[in-house]
Amino acid sequence: MKKIFMASLFITLSSTSAQSFAEDGISFNLALTTDYRYRGISQTRLKPALAGGVDYAAGRFYAGVWSSTIKWVKDAGGDSNIEIDLYGGYKGEVIKDFSYDVGILTYQYPTNKLNPSANTTELYGALSYGPVTAKYFRSVSNLFGFSNSKGSGYLDLTGSFEIKPGISLVPHIGRQTIKSNSGYSYTDYSVGLTTDAYGFTWTGALVGTNTDAYVSTVKGKNLGKEGIVFSVKKTF
Repeated sequence: MKKIFMASLFITLSSTSAQSFAEDGISFNLALTTDYRYRGISQTRLKPALAGGVDYAAGRFYAGVWSSTIKWVKDAGGDSNIEIDLYGGYKGEVIKDFSYDVGILTYQYPTNKLNPSANTTELYGALSYGPVTAKYFRSVSNLFGFSNSKGSGYLDLTGSFEIKPGISLVPHIGRQTIKSNSGYSYTDYSVGLTTDAYGFTWTGALVGTNTDAYVSTVKGKNLGKEGIVFSVKKTF
């Protein structure tokens, strides 16, 4: 993703794409965000995005599909304006308040026509204790078009703390390492507030990174610069 990330990488405070699981059965979600940030880097050239997904849960097993509008593939010379994520996994509780989650996640960019391809697959594992989750992703393909980047990793530490009834503080820090492309490795961070009101989930967050390596080929925008992101989501 050298070329791709020069143009690239709905902030999701869990730092996966959009996994929001039902207790059991099927649920749907739709969201609008002022900037689709993934691991701190804008996927939409700092512009708004529309996203939606379907989740299925059966006991400890879950699966889902999620999609969002994007800009970075076309900015990189490709031919896709949509991202489609497919994921599935298994989660459970070891003891009270201590849980685990393992699974696979693939990001697909239909007809992206980039070489190496933007399509990416990762395995992940997570441990949660109370309100804090540590999660690690490891790519089993090239990562978002970076050459020779199979085996890249992302470590995510996220918390969710209720500061008053109905309002949660969500801090996050993550570290993306890109194999064979170390100049594009970086740290991202965010701190946000989320609440449910009027049947929607509302989120506002300060998001940023410590890198200026990800620059859009359109107007030279720094896609990892610090900024405020707002989103609204409906689950049904």
